[in-house]
Amino acid sequence: MTTTYAALLRGINVSGSKRVPMPELRTVLTELGHAGIATYLQSGNAVFRSESDDEDALAAALEQALHQRFGFAVDCLVRDAGYLAAVADACPFPAADLEGKQLHVTYYDRPVDADRFADLEAEAFLPEEFRLGDRCLYLYAPDGLGRSRLAVALGRPRHVQGLNATSRNWNTVVKLVEMTRG
Repeated sequence: MTTTYAALLRGINVSGSKRVPMPELRTVLTELGHAGIATYLQSGNAVFRSESDDEDALAAALEQALHQRFGFAVDCLVRDAGYLAAVADACPFPAADLEGKQLHVTYYDRPVDADRFADLEAEAFLPEEFRLGDRCLYLYAPDGLGRSRLAVALGRPRHVQGLNATSRNWNTVVKLVEMTRG
């Protein structure tokens, strides 16, 4: 039995660094034995089918293959279709009423508890807000991520130390759910 997954690559194709062309990413996934491969945008989103049920092992194999192919490290998260849909369904903000650039999800490699962000005074960042979910963080940034003071604060080393994390705007979150539904 195969499972459909999304691979979320962190920090590629940004300002000309860590360049990973999507056709080559598809080739790497094919060489790893995956099927039904499709990419979305240039920012490191790939959908594939695999007989493995081990997301961490799939991510590790992809990281190793990318390092061998391109000569630099790329952090990857792999999540199955059910998880991606559950994250979208659990959004604590009114996603249907917002523009995609106003809402973001940061996916983490493991659960994150509120203590990690206890030093943040939420009121100081209003109207921006965040909520934690299942191995993710939802960020409402009404002026977009580029102008978000809260996004900067959430990304400080003390908040992300030891985590593998990558963020996607809501449009990408929804598209990946659609793509993994097959």
